[in-house]
Amino acid sequence: MAAIDTLRAPAAHHPSIFERVSASLRYWSDVRETRRQLSALSDRELSDIGLARGDIERVARGL
Repeated sequence: MAAIDTLRAPAAHHPSIFERVSASLRYWSDVRETRRQLSALSDRELSDIGLARGDIERVARGL
């Protein structure tokens, strides 16, 4: 019969420097691509999706 230990917390995973750098680069790339695509839209297209040109940076960073 198998038993599951529910009292112990799972071991915390501490990301390596490589994982942190990789995650930072993915985030930077995602922000850059989002900013590029939104900037390519006209003011009318941005308005259609409820944004103004000044909102692009905030939206790209996910704030």
